Amino acid sequence: MLLHMHHEPDFLANLRGELSDGRLWIERAVVLAYAAAAGLFVVGFTLLSDRTFGWFDLLYQRYPWSVFIWTPALTAGIVWTTRRYFPGASGSGIPQVMAALDPGLPAEARSRFVSMRLTLAKIGLSSAGLLAGLSIGREGPSVQVAAGVMQHAQRWLRPGSGLSTHALLVAGGAAGIAAAFNAPLAGVVFAIEELSRKLESRSSGLIITAIVLAGLVAVSTFGNLTYFGVIKVPHFGWDGLLPGLVVTLASGVLGGLFARLLAASLTGSPDRISQWRGRYPVRFAAAGGLVIALIGTVTGGATFGAGSHAVKDMLAGEASVPAFYVTLKFAATWLTAWCGVPGGIFAPSLSIGAGVGHNVAMLMGGDMSAALIAMGMAAFLAAVTQAPLTAFIIVMEMVDGHAMVLSLMSAAMLASLVSRMLSRPLYGTLSDFLTRPFMPASHRPPAAH
Repeated sequence: MLLHMHHEPDFLANLRGELSDGRLWIERAVVLAYAAAAGLFVVGFTLLSDRTFGWFDLLYQRYPWSVFIWTPALTAGIVWTTRRYFPGASGSGIPQVMAALDPGLPAEARSRFVSMRLTLAKIGLSSAGLLAGLSIGREGPSVQVAAGVMQHAQRWLRPGSGLSTHALLVAGGAAGIAAAFNAPLAGVVFAIEELSRKLESRSSGLIITAIVLAGLVAVSTFGNLTYFGVIKVPHFGWDGLLPGLVVTLASGVLGGLFARLLAASLTGSPDRISQWRGRYPVRFAAAGGLVIALIGTVTGGATFGAGSHAVKDMLAGEASVPAFYVTLKFAATWLTAWCGVPGGIFAPSLSIGAGVGHNVAMLMGGDMSAALIAMGMAAFLAAVTQAPLTAFIIVMEMVDGHAMVLSLMSAAMLASLVSRMLSRPLYGTLSDFLTRPFMPASHRPPAAH
């Protein structure tokens, strides 16, 4: 005689139970509608940012000297507007979403980091940054943009719906990555790896569906392409092991140093320049804009914007990319972020990593340039973000074919490991810095050093 019997699920009974709660289905439809809206917001942001950088590029091509006035003036105006009206919109956007997800943050403080108002401000101010020719991307801002849209759904849900604000913010932030990179899988991994170490089991299926839906909105608009294009790689065999290892280690060290430098700059290190920045932020932004204009002019425009043109030139084997592209793009991106302009570092990081791969291919020869560029992109992004799975999947989506899956994954993992020896996690450090003023003294994270 069996003491304990396992009953198989009763399909009809479960189906009746699911269909009987009409309110639950309405709430699910609301969440998916907001996910589609989040995807549309990111699509609109993408179109606007591409258009504004196109206007800047046209200005630079016709009147190269004008950037020495235009870039500093617009940078100062963006920083003044951000600090005066939208302080929560500065920077990447990912630390703000992580701050809003912090369980210790008072509920009333959440709107300082994520809201529909900040969503609209982020779109406008980041696009203005590209109009100024600054070295920023739209992917990090897309996280804050989509999270602001998704959290707005909370007002239509019952308190006991099982979908918390936390779940909506995770879904929104990840939907931003999915839509920005046309990579739904990257969005799902980003949700787990960077925003939330675990998904709430009651709502995980709906969250993942929402992330994928937002990504599909972007894919249906732009096709299955990124603005870096598709990377066609040759066969990558054992002869690529040494060059690949050089690219990975160089990207890991550079990415770790970049993250450490950025964290120190944005959390107020005690050096004299940072003190001057704290006292005169708008003047600092104007000075930074002038240096960025100078760097861009020296490189023939290669360091302006996200860096997609430079990457495409490298992949095409064209010699128009300057020899010191990596160093100068590194400097331009750091300066842009230090100025406090709303804008992300994902796309510039990918272009810096591509430059590392390109340089190693030029030094070591062979016909594996495209493969090393792809490895550099994955490795540098993984080193900066310390989110290797997300970095690997984002770059894998750009590669034509899956011959490099293991190479890209290995590069991302090893570079992230090297970076962890040099720097604390960048986004976590910035998130802790943002939430510290709102925390009770006993719950504050230690200050970054």
